[in-house]
Amino acid sequence: MSTDNHYDSIIIGAGPAGLTAGIYLARARVKTLIINEGIVGGQIILTHEIANYPGVENISGYQLAMIMKKQAENFGCTIINGKSVKSLELENEVKNVTLSDGSIFTTNSIILSPGGRSRTLGISGEDIFKGKGVSYCATCDGDFFTDKEIVVVGGGNSALEEAVSLTKYAKKVTIVHQLDHFQASQYAIEEAKKNSKVNFIMKSSLSSFKGNESIESVDIKNLETNEITNFKTDGVFVFIGYSPNTEFLKDKVELNRRGEIVVKEDMSTNIEGVYAAGDSITKLYRQITTTVADGTISALSVSNYLEKSRINKN
Repeated sequence: MSTDNHYDSIIIGAGPAGLTAGIYLARARVKTLIINEGIVGGQIILTHEIANYPGVENISGYQLAMIMKKQAENFGCTIINGKSVKSLELENEVKNVTLSDGSIFTTNSIILSPGGRSRTLGISGEDIFKGKGVSYCATCDGDFFTDKEIVVVGGGNSALEEAVSLTKYAKKVTIVHQLDHFQASQYAIEEAKKNSKVNFIMKSSLSSFKGNESIESVDIKNLETNEITNFKTDGVFVFIGYSPNTEFLKDKVELNRRGEIVVKEDMSTNIEGVYAAGDSITKLYRQITTTVADGTISALSVSNYLEKSRINKN
């Protein structure tokens, strides 16, 4: 077993959960590697403004992610970015992780924190107009819609908060939601309702996107009457939640019917030495603070697991 490619713990995913776990483990002198496929920070880098992170009055998701990354690296955590996991061998005491470039790493413990991705509507024209008027990231694409009229789909905190954020660019924002009420905090609801640029179409859903080179309109279906109305718009932002990035874990660890990793209170999975954290696990609430808590618990559990393993060997 090569010591160069062997780590006490390997974390898969560098969102808030993975970075937090890396900070705690590296600070505890645990030799730690984080493997990350996408951009460090995960979904939080798509958030324009974070105003409810305890102790931080106001910060962008990208800034917070870069601070976490720097902390992890300063404590000695190694981060490999832009590499995907090709295969995992988890059953044995020493686990193997093979990357897309053929690199093989071994470890005594693993924390799975692959996060999630934006859910799509799955309706006609969505794939055609992705990047041509259909977006899932206000921070990335908001300024493209300066002085234009846009639609936001969703009824949770993300949809309402990003709709308000988009009013800095757009002259009109119309929120389309399938229920007659929002599943968001009262603060987010009040902020959206008091903004003069924000309008609402309730008990409705989008049924198709239409346009030529870029999106020009959407068909909106009233879910009570089934009446379909063509609605002119320059763009659509979709905020309807996330799907876990756990396809590569099928038949590796226990997943529920939604593809979320099943964990115990200490973030352990059904495989000894394998833990999980963040938006890819079974949980009720998905916030940065809960994700960071998951990362903390998983790291402390891994530290305890490694210490017990060392004592048992001695």
